Amino acid sequence: MRAETTARAEREGDAHAGASRRGPAPHNPQLSRRASAIALGLALALIVAKVWGWHVTGSIALLASAGDGLVDALGAVATFTGIRYAHHPADPEHRFGHGKGEALAAFTLAVLLATTGVLFGAQSIWRLIFPEALTGLQLGLVVAAASLVTSGALVAMQTWVLRRTASTAIAADQAHYRTDVVVNLGVLVALGVTWISGWNRADPAFALAIALYMLWNAKDIARAASVQLLDEELSPAERARIRAAALSCPGALAIHDIRSRNAGDCIFIEFHLEVNGELTVHDGHRIVDAAEAAVAALFEGGVEVIGHLEPVGIVDERLDERIRRPPRAAAKTGANTI
Repeated sequence: MRAETTARAEREGDAHAGASRRGPAPHNPQLSRRASAIALGLALALIVAKVWGWHVTGSIALLASAGDGLVDALGAVATFTGIRYAHHPADPEHRFGHGKGEALAAFTLAVLLATTGVLFGAQSIWRLIFPEALTGLQLGLVVAAASLVTSGALVAMQTWVLRRTASTAIAADQAHYRTDVVVNLGVLVALGVTWISGWNRADPAFALAIALYMLWNAKDIARAASVQLLDEELSPAERARIRAAALSCPGALAIHDIRSRNAGDCIFIEFHLEVNGELTVHDGHRIVDAAEAAVAALFEGGVEVIGHLEPVGIVDERLDERIRRPPRAAAKTGANTI
């Protein structure tokens, strides 16, 4: 993920390719780790309270909320681990860094959330068909109200942290705790309706709504994480800006095979820049350096730009052409030089 502070630009290259690097902006890893640790502690406390409330009342909605709390705790562990891993520097085995650790933690959270939603959705349907009377509703109302206040305070804290870290894992955790706010509100309403009206199907009806909402949020979290995990390209508008910036440099005649990916703490951009073939390698290299710097200046935070030098009009196998072919035709061609 791009951080908000612009980092220092670095350059390196060889006779055939140059690279312009801007180090990843500070993600404030200490603040991210502290926030994930607080979330884990509160999640464990809420699990105990909700399980106790379910044991006393028999509320399936409160049980669903307790299950969501368990996912909170497991998700907080995944978030804490993912953040610590993502902030490890690049090493010989991971030369692109470890930024995808946060996205992996977010996807794990989505799977846990979806699994919980399916399980409690099925249980809720069973209780709708075969309703059961609830007991100790006043205690259940107290537990639900306290959980609502706690989860709301946690979302506010994570919002504050996100403004200072731009952490993918904290963002996923916050999205989940926004769900938790709705879950706790639904439990509070369900128990209140049951207490006032005596309608025993109110509890499983709200529990089913909570389960569906959990599934919806799991989809959104998984979609956001997949952008990094599957190396999704930048938007067409950003690709157009990259093309325009590179070609604005004197001596840059054409560009092709632009590709990019978001690695969490850094965006990687590559392209092939065509220059006059009669230029010396050194002159061509200077043009590529300028194009790399122009592209890097478009983005705030961690970005690494690598330009490949080629003579204008060169005929070779290109990525742009390969991805436009039907899948079978591309498979026959194989992985040739881009």
